[in-house]
Amino acid sequence: MNKILLAVTILLIIGCVSNDMELTSPSFNDNKIPAKYACANYQGQDVNPELAISGVPEGTQSLVLIFDDPDAPSGTWDHWIVYNIPADTASISEDSVPGTQGVNSWGRSDYGGPCPPSGTHRYFFKLYALDTELDLTNPDKASVEAAMTGHILAQTQLIGLFP
Repeated sequence: MNKILLAVTILLIIGCVSNDMELTSPSFNDNKIPAKYACANYQGQDVNPELAISGVPEGTQSLVLIFDDPDAPSGTWDHWIVYNIPADTASISEDSVPGTQGVNSWGRSDYGGPCPPSGTHRYFFKLYALDTELDLTNPDKASVEAAMTGHILAQTQLIGLFP
């Protein structure tokens, strides 16, 4: 009987936690990132794609967007870190800066497009809704992730492939 009560309690708790937040891109077809958003090595313009955000939970104070490549030969490569994006942001325009930029794996505070040395890579756009704004100066991804700990209300991701 205790196991059944525990199972029902867990299901009720899980059912009360809603993560309806969604991140999409009208710039992608079949999750393929167009070359326009890639680095110059691929004749890209090195500009961020348009992103659409929906379902941000009540109580959100800011959003964080992390764009990285877990398939990079040297380990996960961070392409774009943006934090303190206003909570009411419904879209991120192409070639824009929606918040404060952190330091990517190139050591720059800007967007760096897909630039795989070989093969097709998966690129993750990870969006987080936070119950706070982050007080950081020139952070890398690890610093942003550490500061988010205990403040994430919801999260979602969009995966794009390139080339």
